[in-house]
Amino acid sequence: MVLLAPSVSALRALLGVCEKFAVSHGLQYNTKKSQFMVFKAGSRCTSVVPPIKLYNEPLKRVYSFKYLGYILTDSLKDDEDIERERRALSVRANMLVHRFGRCTDAVKITLFKAYCTALLRLPRYCSASAMFALAGVDSFDAIIRKKTASLLNRVRGSGHSVLSEIADSGDCPLIKQMIARTMSCLIIKY
Repeated sequence: MVLLAPSVSALRALLGVCEKFAVSHGLQYNTKKSQFMVFKAGSRCTSVVPPIKLYNEPLKRVYSFKYLGYILTDSLKDDEDIERERRALSVRANMLVHRFGRCTDAVKITLFKAYCTALLRLPRYCSASAMFALAGVDSFDAIIRKKTASLLNRVRGSGHSVLSEIADSGDCPLIKQMIARTMSCLIIKY
């Protein structure tokens, strides 16, 4: 169960409702597994948070949490989840290369495209990365550039009045973010 609240007092009130519900239905929450996280709001983040208790036991504060297979962090960035996905992709790609080592490169690439997503920020010494680079399979940054350019073209080419207003506005935060993301993908990373 996940509870979201705008303040500590609101979270305490929600926990109070949960405690009453659990008592009335003969349930009990596990306080050892229960945790809470405070999300940063812009540049503001309180380092000291009043104790949040469940059944009069303080809950542990965490800064990242895995929920439904996705890693949530207090900064609302998905760097940890992208790293987890990158590692999982490396494992899947290397497993395909190992199991189908005697097949041709064309078969391996077909299998890769069928069973893995194309997040190829793998080091050159990785057994699978050179083969996919030689085959011209797009890297993660190339996919981001292409998808961003495609979205910008669709927004700019739309006949919808709101979308054309966004596309024509030079100071639109959405357009600025897309351009900044595309530019950051063009920087060579070692």
